[in-house]
Amino acid sequence: MKLPRAKQTGMVAVEQAIAQRRTVRSYQSKPLSLEQLAQLMWAAQGITGKSGFKRAAPSAGALYPMDLYVVADGACVEDLEAGVYHYEPAGHMLSPISDKSLLRDVARASLSQMWMATAPVNLLITAEYRRIEGKYGSRGERYAMIEAGHIGQNIFLQAEALGLKAGILGAFQDGEINRVLDLPHTHEPLIIMPVGYG
Repeated sequence: MKLPRAKQTGMVAVEQAIAQRRTVRSYQSKPLSLEQLAQLMWAAQGITGKSGFKRAAPSAGALYPMDLYVVADGACVEDLEAGVYHYEPAGHMLSPISDKSLLRDVARASLSQMWMATAPVNLLITAEYRRIEGKYGSRGERYAMIEAGHIGQNIFLQAEALGLKAGILGAFQDGEINRVLDLPHTHEPLIIMPVGYG
């Protein structure tokens, strides 16, 4: 599914987004627009370089070991069916992984933090370490974690700029997240970020 084109100008200053950013654990049932979701994806991992290669978040050696997944329930994002989607930066598109409604399953796999299932979407940031360890050896794992932090902050700030709120958590059972979402075993889950109206 091709996503709407991302905007590169907005009405909220970066300083304002930084000042207003808070971790939120309660969400309204109001759905996101597909444009809002597209903007979040672009801010996290979108292509920003004229060559079609550089992305919104810095990556050691420009190796980009990260993957971004969207977990959505029905009617939580306008014009998007319930399911699990993989973000494809090169085409600014979502590829379906599953058509199941799995927000509650993800929450259960996250030490039963059921508050996260009230958000319209959960964004999952994963790392495939072998993509970066070929150049940097075992140090690549640290670089991937640093990159995950950059992506998470971009999501936080973009959510604020869109009038949305985000949460963040790392307390989950890695293998269970991969099993529930049917992800490749090499994609290590690092961060889950629920996003919606606070």
